[in-house]
Amino acid sequence: MTKRAALLYLSLIGVLLLLVIGYYAVSFSAVEQTPTSFDGTRALADVQTQVEFGPRFPGSQGHARVRAWMQAELEEAGWTVEVHESERLGHPIYNIIAKRGDAPAQIILGAHYDTRMFADNDPNPAKHSEPVPGANDGASGVAVLLELARTLPDDTIPVWLVFFDTEDNGRIEGWDWILGSRAFVEEVPIQPRAAVIVDMIGDADLNIHLERNSDPIIRAEIWATAASLGYSDVFIDSEKHSMLDDHTPFLEAGIPAVDIIDFDYPYWHTVADTPDKVSAESLMAVGDTLWHWVVNQSK
Repeated sequence: MTKRAALLYLSLIGVLLLLVIGYYAVSFSAVEQTPTSFDGTRALADVQTQVEFGPRFPGSQGHARVRAWMQAELEEAGWTVEVHESERLGHPIYNIIAKRGDAPAQIILGAHYDTRMFADNDPNPAKHSEPVPGANDGASGVAVLLELARTLPDDTIPVWLVFFDTEDNGRIEGWDWILGSRAFVEEVPIQPRAAVIVDMIGDADLNIHLERNSDPIIRAEIWATAASLGYSDVFIDSEKHSMLDDHTPFLEAGIPAVDIIDFDYPYWHTVADTPDKVSAESLMAVGDTLWHWVVNQSK
């Protein structure tokens, strides 16, 4: 091979290498810019962040901090945030509503963000006056909704993500359960085809039974979606509990609603409801199921 031919050959090899490098650079860039599917690890990080804010019962510093943080996360994900302010039993209520566009909600996905002010279910009576950290009971549902905000496709049917206040302080003098969701349903004009609540869904030993009061048709759709994704060991196809939860006001208003909850959580309303009891795999099972269910509703 002549020197000139060798140089030409090397030049061609160099051009080909540049083309290959350029192709993969563009490919990787496109992948990075494409919205990802639900990420359970990122949701777990959101649980940890919320607990680091401290107790989030109404009126606490953590309660104000988590509201500001949720709003910032939602807006960064491209959602418009509104605060529905109300009052029940003399307590101010701040429900956080995230929307994309002006269309009325066809699906509402909800979770409560407040935590219980007293750990009165703790096995140690000396702990009963301490606040609950709320890693699973509060933070897990919020984390799933935030990760859905980041990953749901833009072309889904109109979805509202609603973060309910003042859910968790019933059986305390001057308080009651589900104050925020009651105020929302009574005061915000809505008529969605479905409302789905996620509550206590981060337990590392997750067992979500069919909640007895939930709308049977929507409940069956969600459980079938979970089974199709391989989560039938988590979404158990048998009824167990009848819950008073944030789905209750929707049902009372004639709106089909479902409560996705694992009420067999041994650390409920104790000081041990901490992030080490929550797993990314459990958050993934619930979030991935809801992601696909919402996308299927849009077809």
